[in-house]
Amino acid sequence: MKVKTILVSQPEPKMETSPYAQIIENQKVKIDFIPFIKVEGMTAKDIRMQKIDLAKFSAIILTSRKSVDHYFRIAEEMRFKVPDTMKYFCQSETIAFYLQKYITYRKRKIYVGKKEFSDLLPILKKYKDENFLFPCSDVHKADITKSLNDLKIKWERAIFYKTVHCDLSGIKDFKYDILAFFSPAGIESLFKNFPDFSQKKTRIAVYGDSTLKAAQEAGLVIDIKAPSPETPSMTMALEQYISKVNGKK
Repeated sequence: MKVKTILVSQPEPKMETSPYAQIIENQKVKIDFIPFIKVEGMTAKDIRMQKIDLAKFSAIILTSRKSVDHYFRIAEEMRFKVPDTMKYFCQSETIAFYLQKYITYRKRKIYVGKKEFSDLLPILKKYKDENFLFPCSDVHKADITKSLNDLKIKWERAIFYKTVHCDLSGIKDFKYDILAFFSPAGIESLFKNFPDFSQKKTRIAVYGDSTLKAAQEAGLVIDIKAPSPETPSMTMALEQYISKVNGKK
């Protein structure tokens, strides 16, 4: 069956030149962007209930730009002045550069991994005397916890933000040729909002192994998966699939 409509379960990209815009133009399809999940920040009270004292940590492990935003938001809410001596251990260069939004980059001690969390582990291992804070969401990879424990460093996890399901009751017509998902939480949101959802002829696109697993456990048949060597992004995977079924180059 040809593809005419796609629902992407994320906010619409702000760039007019986004790859999705190219798909719309090249493949002549309609794409709607409706977030299935959103991030909500925890309050200072929530952090205190976790028995987290920001003053006792000498280093922070940052795995996303959200973790950066919410750490500094909570620090401000608690009226905690982040010391100049604080050490920042960032999973990637993108996260490290994002720190410039809050600190004078060249005057701070910043340590950077290549891309994956595993790349950061050898760096963390060199600083066993530090007391690490790991600000994260309520949903994070279990292997990160295991990896940090295996290092035998002093660290604590603190939930600074959480993922919640969006209310999708306003969607009247939920008939799309392709639904694209990017996280297990997105799959959960689908069935929370539409408990009677039946896939039928709808094609499902997923990004990442954890999303694939969640979709399969929910009984969905997967037609499009990214990343792969041929299609490292969701947009490339979508365009390749649409070109094949619609007969367009």
